[in-house]
Amino acid sequence: MRVRYAETDQMNVVYYGNYAQYFEVGRVESIRQLGYTYKDMEEQGVIMPVVELHIKYLRPATYDDLLTVKTMVRELPHDHRIEFFQEVYNEQGKMLTSGKVVLYFLDEKTRQKTLMPETLREKLLKYFE
Repeated sequence: MRVRYAETDQMNVVYYGNYAQYFEVGRVESIRQLGYTYKDMEEQGVIMPVVELHIKYLRPATYDDLLTVKTMVRELPHDHRIEFFQEVYNEQGKMLTSGKVVLYFLDEKTRQKTLMPETLREKLLKYFE
């Protein structure tokens, strides 16, 4: 994704709060690349709120930089939580930011913890065999 002017501060640096949005784009697109979407999950009655966000800022991104967001799931979820490990790189391949985001699988109606949808589990399973 390319850094837009509105995402920078007076120093021409990406405002720190925007990295949460970059991480969100990385998670959504990584699930889409599996052939599944957040919309599919919501249609199955499961929502995924963020419950933890950890970010380490290493280098600044600036206006018009082309960024790559790397998103990894290191362990196949076996309960109601999933952890995404994420890294943001610039065009020169330098890591700018790293972090971890924890989300819960919740039943949309009851807001109670639930298991990962079986469809998503099947899509992820091949990466853990």
